Amino acid sequence: MSETYLDPKVVGRAIAYFRKKKNISQEVLSGLSDIGRTHLSAIERGERKPTLETLYRISSAMNVSMTEIVAEIEKRLSTDC
Repeated sequence: MSETYLDPKVVGRAIAYFRKKKNISQEVLSGLSDIGRTHLSAIERGERKPTLETLYRISSAMNVSMTEIVAEIEKRLSTDC
């Protein structure tokens, strides 16, 4: 049985997709979600995985449900395989 891991780059690309779709800069989104811009940047680059709390803050700041973001991540995971 092979182990499955969530690719942080896929997570980051999904978050960046919604941020760009909403036409929000990293600076603005980090301020609205109360996380550091460098932290957000690292998440979008796939260098860090967001906690559920961080994902909730980011999604709320963009007025996007966490479900939409997770669905986008799952879609990208299924097409990247």
